[in-house]
Amino acid sequence: MEASRELSSDFSRKPGLAAGSSKVPQRQVALKGSDGPPLQVKKGKRQVHAVTLHCSERYGMLRRRAQEEDSAVLIDMAFPKAQKGSSYGSTAHTSERPAGNQQMGSPAKPLIDFVLVWEEDWKLGRHQDRVTQDKTDTPEIWRETFLENLRLAGLNIDQHNVQDEATTVHYILLSAPWSVLCYYAEDLHLKMPLQELPYQASNWSASLLQWLGIPNVMLEPVPDTPPEYYSCQFKASKLSRFLGNDNQDTFFTSTKRHQILFEILAKTPYGHEKKGLFGIDQLLTEGVFSAAFPLHDGPFSAVPESTEVSQRQVLFQYWARWGKWTKYQPLEHVRRYFGEKVALYFAWLGFYTGWLLPAAVVGTVVFLVGCFMVFSDIPTQELCHSSDNFDMCPLCPDCSFWLLSSACTLAQAGRLFDHGGTVFFSLFMALWAVLFLEYWKRQSATLAYRWGCSDYEGIEERPRPQFAATAPMTALNPVTQEEEPHFPEKLRVHRMLASSVVLLVMVAVVVMCLVSIILYRAIMAVLVSKSDNALLSAWASRIASLTGSVVNLVFILILSKIYVVLAQVLTRWEMHRTQTMYEDAFTLKVFIFQFVNFYSSPVYIAFFKGRFVGYPGNYHTLFGVRNEECAAGGCLIELAQELLVIMVGKQVINNVQEVLVPKLKGCWQKLCSRRRKLGVGAHPAPWEADYELLPCEGLFNEYLEMVLQFGFVTIFVAACPLAPLFALLNNWVEIRLDARKLVCEYRRPVAERAQDIGIWFPILEGLTHLAVISNAFLLAFSSDFLPRAFYRWTRARDLRGFLDFTLARAPPTFTAAHNRTCWYRAFRDDDGHYSQTYWTLLAIRLAFVIVFEHVVFSVGRVLDLLVPDIPESVEIKVKREYYLAKQALAENEALIGASEAKDDQPLSSEPSLGLPA
Repeated sequence: MEASRELSSDFSRKPGLAAGSSKVPQRQVALKGSDGPPLQVKKGKRQVHAVTLHCSERYGMLRRRAQEEDSAVLIDMAFPKAQKGSSYGSTAHTSERPAGNQQMGSPAKPLIDFVLVWEEDWKLGRHQDRVTQDKTDTPEIWRETFLENLRLAGLNIDQHNVQDEATTVHYILLSAPWSVLCYYAEDLHLKMPLQELPYQASNWSASLLQWLGIPNVMLEPVPDTPPEYYSCQFKASKLSRFLGNDNQDTFFTSTKRHQILFEILAKTPYGHEKKGLFGIDQLLTEGVFSAAFPLHDGPFSAVPESTEVSQRQVLFQYWARWGKWTKYQPLEHVRRYFGEKVALYFAWLGFYTGWLLPAAVVGTVVFLVGCFMVFSDIPTQELCHSSDNFDMCPLCPDCSFWLLSSACTLAQAGRLFDHGGTVFFSLFMALWAVLFLEYWKRQSATLAYRWGCSDYEGIEERPRPQFAATAPMTALNPVTQEEEPHFPEKLRVHRMLASSVVLLVMVAVVVMCLVSIILYRAIMAVLVSKSDNALLSAWASRIASLTGSVVNLVFILILSKIYVVLAQVLTRWEMHRTQTMYEDAFTLKVFIFQFVNFYSSPVYIAFFKGRFVGYPGNYHTLFGVRNEECAAGGCLIELAQELLVIMVGKQVINNVQEVLVPKLKGCWQKLCSRRRKLGVGAHPAPWEADYELLPCEGLFNEYLEMVLQFGFVTIFVAACPLAPLFALLNNWVEIRLDARKLVCEYRRPVAERAQDIGIWFPILEGLTHLAVISNAFLLAFSSDFLPRAFYRWTRARDLRGFLDFTLARAPPTFTAAHNRTCWYRAFRDDDGHYSQTYWTLLAIRLAFVIVFEHVVFSVGRVLDLLVPDIPESVEIKVKREYYLAKQALAENEALIGASEAKDDQPLSSEPSLGLPA
């Protein structure tokens, strides 16, 4: 079976032509310019009065000036000349704006900036044409209109077809000429270099090792390191002031070209905008296109006959290989190839992983101390050698009496985590989290300046294309003093309240699942205790707890998938102005739900389980089922088990998914590929090779996984000192796994700019504060630390007799009913009432909580004041860049002198990126 490739270099003559089709749709297009006739589109017997766009002097917005009779909307890029600040989106002069297919300054063979793909089944396509040939809202018409509008926007369009006997895969290759790039670079407020800086990138660990004189095995030189620059916003009228202006082919980097192309694709309509018929995202959702992506710059593996090394190959050799797990990440290279948003994620992940190292070391030492203390701890030895001295009351209605000595193994395991070292480790981790966030703020500010994103969210970020197209009105932006699309804040608040109600309903579902898990454990414990197997019967409570943890993990994973989809719909409905606002709102919704989803079970075990049991003869029930008691070893060891099952289990499942799922999807993609099926093309075209890769799914799930892990490491660290160690081991794998996916298995994502890690940082701050309170209550109410200290102070310093001190005798009525005396863990008298010791300990516990959290918060506040958020070196560089930007954008020497006279003004009074020309 043979395959053929077809090339249509002049796409304007054959828009939307399917390979193998003998009939070409005839379209006549007249573009309305300054002097041209009205824009019309004719197809068959149908005449379309297309919508033209004008710039209103009064409102500064694009207004519709034509009567609509069809869904075709064509953009007229030749806007009338407007005054400065009167048009939304650009400050370029009319002469600098692209028109038609102008290719001023473009090379003979333009770079391929973006690729659009759709697959067409011949038989299915002919059937669809036959059924819907009189309709205007078909995928074919949408596609033709969209591509025509891209051509009118100034893009170069080539089409390549790969054909077999049944199907055709269409590849639309898009490139932007120099004039389009300049227009949109100014429109998007892209920053371009003014002056090169000496390379000064370093990190704290390298500086520390150098200061200590220790060889740094993590340091490895990476070739072709991108230089650092002073930079400012691009203005086409000041092109000569920017570095590299003499080479139009390389002036705009590949990531900036991709940003420009994606902006055009996201805003280009293919029908009525108010109906949502605009943008490539919607076309992908509707299946009009199969994929839209920028190209990688070649294969990730080295080509034998080539002497040049591409950026992708450098990233694979020095970053994405498993053998590089001990080396620093080449963040400058990552930023150059994938953009600031991806680079910031890996910078944060590497920074977090580095800070986990001291936490893991201290946690491991605390755990080892617990291992040594097990065999010398007197209360534990008393329990193991109690023999028949303590006959314990049944733990469930149908359970039998049991000997306390049978819980020796569980008591020893609990002692591994519950000792004096745990108190020190909880205090250490609270301060560790505060310092980690403080130093990350400094690192984030340094990276944001180095990568030119310091003012991105406040000044540079533009409204989302989806928001701009569907907003019902316009309003003046108080920062830029330009008219922008506007959505009433009151209406947005109402929608956000409605979304909150949906969130509360989903949280209620999680709570219902938690209650069902509690009932499951109670019922399972009863059923297993009735087993004829003595071993199963003895471990009934532990088996019920372990299986309940597994069932809870399954519930967690299922509910997570459902709510993420629901949150996306709700966040789009809320109409957030910028992409950052949209992502922050979506992130907050999902995190609140995931927080309840993942942490509800550990919180129940840590603070509620065994608290409302009652006493023998007067047990409390929930829906007719007796409330759970802590297992023989106590609730702390059960909490450690729950944490390990959820945290480690989730990490293992995620890593397996991240390894296997892309492999399986990739194999399926290749099996479905027409090129693979036909066995042709040993050297496929770059766009064909990239189409076989998987679409990049963004960084949200990666951030969510790490932030939830941070919560497990900090909130419940008093119950599991080994949590930082497991997190460290996971993250070493996670960094290379995520890097390998981006470099080798995913299509190249569109480079996005970012100023910081977004709302994830406030979430981390909230988790840090919550961790202080959580660990204070864990140590006070779930640990034996305070009862042991109280007994040591008031009874015996060697803790002899402590076991008997913590047990209460069953009331006489229960003893008479069962004709047997038994014991249970509580501070109660013989009648079941709380003893004086209980109330004294309660006061001590509450006092400990108050003192612990006040000490930690006070020390954290002092550290916050002592550690500046922005390094002094960065502040100096910002002032220097501010000075250079004023010089570069000044019209003449007189203006330069005037700008120098204002150098003493505070930096915040005039942002460095908003200077007038």
